Amino acid sequence: MLERIDHVGVAVAEIDAPLSVLRDAFGLAVAHREVVEEQGVEAVLLDVGENHVELLAPLDEDTPVGRFLAKRGPGLHHIAYQVSDIATELDALRSAGVRLIDERPRVGIRNSRVAFVHPSSAGGVLTEIVQPAEQ
Repeated sequence: MLERIDHVGVAVAEIDAPLSVLRDAFGLAVAHREVVEEQGVEAVLLDVGENHVELLAPLDEDTPVGRFLAKRGPGLHHIAYQVSDIATELDALRSAGVRLIDERPRVGIRNSRVAFVHPSSAGGVLTEIVQPAEQ
């Protein structure tokens, strides 16, 4: 079961300019910054209460975020929902006929387990399911 919105992902060409606006003008604190090679991005999480905004910059043009930027430009990339058991959630989504991009979870930022739902099954919005790493 989806427990809460974990973060909203925003695709950007590079991290530093939008990061300085969100950090300095909006007052959001940087929670974490990491390169996620498997997903081909540099990612920065900024705290907004118990939720986050995630800035995503592609490591090169031939990555999912790189192709997104080439086609659509910078902006909203995905919404992520937190779950406590991603395997159970993926089974439930699969049983409900939801089209999954990832049949199995992969490693995300901060060693979370993540899987993506195709936009065609989620009102046109790329949707990420996130199970945080054990703290």
